[in-house]
Amino acid sequence: MKDSAPPLAPLMHSAQSRCFGCGPANPIGLHLEFFLAPDHSVVSLPTVPSQFEGPPGYVHGGLIATLLDEAMSKSVRATGVAAMTRTMEVDFQRPVHSGAPLRIEGRLVRSEGRKHFAEARVFDARGRLLAAAKGMFLEVKPR
Repeated sequence: MKDSAPPLAPLMHSAQSRCFGCGPANPIGLHLEFFLAPDHSVVSLPTVPSQFEGPPGYVHGGLIATLLDEAMSKSVRATGVAAMTRTMEVDFQRPVHSGAPLRIEGRLVRSEGRKHFAEARVFDARGRLLAAAKGMFLEVKPR
């Protein structure tokens, strides 16, 4: 995480509005908003509510994986490519508190044909790394 916050631009994408992670039309979704950073990474600044807890006071691990997956997916989509998760490895480093501000960063590492490799990280408000992931996304044709 960077000490000084660079300017962020809203990330425009054509994801379905019912997407659990970012869809505004999903009444039970996370409603994540993503921004494009000058270095072409994507950033989201959510606060995950208590309805998504596992243990009391902590975000469920599956939801943490979802945050990371969304960030990696958006980093690929920012290049104009629609892709779906093929593989994903998550490293849960520290508990993620519900109701606390987070910073999620995702970036595309490399592309090889239809395969796109990405990374994502979740930080707390103090800049501590809470979770990280690596994934491979396969390009799909829009339907």
